[in-house]
Amino acid sequence: MARLESLIGLVNRIQRACTALGDHGGEGMSLWEALPSVAVVGGQSSGKSSVLESVVGRDFLPRGSGIVTRRPLVLQLHRLEDGRSEYAEFLHAPRKKFTDFASVRKEISDETDRITGKTKHISNIPIHLSIYSPNVVNLTLIDLPGLTKVAVEGQPDSIVEDIENMVRSYVEKPNCIILAISPANQDIATSDAIKLAREVDPSGERTFGVMTKLDLMDKGTNALDVIEGRSYRLQHPWVGIVNRSQADINKNVDMMAARRKEQEYFENSPDYGHLAHRMGSEYLAKLLSKHLETVIRQRIPSIIALINKTISELDAELDRIGRPVGIDSGAQLYTILELCRAFDRVFKEHLDGGRPGGDRIYKVFDHQLPAALKKLPFDRHLSIKNVQKVVTEADGYQPHLIAPEQGYRRLIDGSIVYFKGPAEASVDAVTFYWSTLVHFVLKELVRKSIAETEELKRFPTLTSDIAAACTEALERFRDESRKTVTRLVEMESSYLTVEFFRKLNMEGDRNPNQTGPNADKNRKEPPAPNMDSHGDNYLRRIASNVNSYIMMVCETLRISIPKAVVHCQVREAKRSLLNHFYAQIGRQEKERLGAMLDEDPALMEKRTLIAKRLELYKSARDEIDSVAWK
Repeated sequence: MARLESLIGLVNRIQRACTALGDHGGEGMSLWEALPSVAVVGGQSSGKSSVLESVVGRDFLPRGSGIVTRRPLVLQLHRLEDGRSEYAEFLHAPRKKFTDFASVRKEISDETDRITGKTKHISNIPIHLSIYSPNVVNLTLIDLPGLTKVAVEGQPDSIVEDIENMVRSYVEKPNCIILAISPANQDIATSDAIKLAREVDPSGERTFGVMTKLDLMDKGTNALDVIEGRSYRLQHPWVGIVNRSQADINKNVDMMAARRKEQEYFENSPDYGHLAHRMGSEYLAKLLSKHLETVIRQRIPSIIALINKTISELDAELDRIGRPVGIDSGAQLYTILELCRAFDRVFKEHLDGGRPGGDRIYKVFDHQLPAALKKLPFDRHLSIKNVQKVVTEADGYQPHLIAPEQGYRRLIDGSIVYFKGPAEASVDAVTFYWSTLVHFVLKELVRKSIAETEELKRFPTLTSDIAAACTEALERFRDESRKTVTRLVEMESSYLTVEFFRKLNMEGDRNPNQTGPNADKNRKEPPAPNMDSHGDNYLRRIASNVNSYIMMVCETLRISIPKAVVHCQVREAKRSLLNHFYAQIGRQEKERLGAMLDEDPALMEKRTLIAKRLELYKSARDEIDSVAWK
């Protein structure tokens, strides 16, 4: 496990990863905002840049009039062993080392202009600068644009409010340590930094006060009331700083020499000599480094809790919208098959009763089919007049001798026609009707199953392909069902059940001498060879016999049609709805498979962002686990 000194380095690495992902705060409780940081706040000309350069020991920040810092600068300091060469790196140029700090200054200006243009606008997208040097302590500082009171030429009217809002967005976070820079040659009551710090941290527990330009105060005055906490008390001690003079800056006086000169000033000052041990930029850097490590150690449990909670949420969100699909054809084919199986499971649940809808098929056969069979117009076909006509036509020039067999067959065939085709332009084809009814039910179940398969929602092209494949398969099943049911009806027409009529004759033989009002009604077969001798009663008996036979056929078909339809349509849909589709996709090229898995670009972008955030949080958790922070 790493040492405690690695805590600041840990936060540095996580901050860099956050920035690379685009997480730089301002969007709720992000990981960036959960990390402790030190924000440097001050008004323009407060000496803020000079303080940072003194802490680093290098002259590297852009200078000029007006707003020079127009983007937050995350300054990460890494202490090297004595004797090693110092260098700088930018997150946006990770493979480039800067050893010339004049080039660092130029790179900061160029990178600022890259986002804001050569205007005087500001941006909240930070620049990450890491400096490795034996002259620094492990510390991270965030240099924010200087607070201003008026907009100058070239700046938008809202610049004053924009800068304050940006600075406030950093310092109002409970994990932010505020480094409030105030010049000693101005009244502390007018300090922009202290005013803002007091608003966001009224107790002063997060604020470190820094008094700059002590050497520029009027002769005979000092800042002891502030530095010793009498004018404005903070929970942390004030630190006095003596910046390089403008003459020193113009002469490029070495920063190490400036540090020594600063220390000599405090040691020899009659006003501040008793405080020299806790004055100066070196002391400030060590103070902040130690305090930052303490705060980080205190905050790590809550950071870990946030990381674990966010990881769970991101994992759940990825599961909800779907994990990324592999780019090779094998992975794509596997994904398509898995999605098809997911749909197939839902479809079977509808058929088997796990989900609603399958019961509608049963209702077709149990209620609609018997009701429709009863409505078939057999009474019109078996009227006295039509029976006489059919029997006479069947006999031809020679009337039947005993029973009109050909007449019976024609009457039965004519009745069976009602089961399989239009009858007198009024009745739909019954056999086709029931297969079509079930076909519509199955199509509706397919539609519902597709809508209820969550995994398919991210792939509209594949969803359409599956729907088309199902429609095609259901039509094949329906056509086969029509053929099968038609065969059932044709079988009834092609071979009559002889036993039925023999049974009628046997019943007639057992009652040959029956008399009375019901004699003609009960006698099933007339003994006379011609119709004239029997009249309407004879024809009624023929109609009655044919009707009895048709009712028997009707009952047979009522039982057999559902079996045939279920066997050809429902059973096949359950067993092999997508079999033809499976065979087709197995022969598809990689490009076509990829096209089938096309997603909504917005969804793909969202998944990529979630995956990157998930990787960031997991990496952060691993980083924390590698540090001995307890």
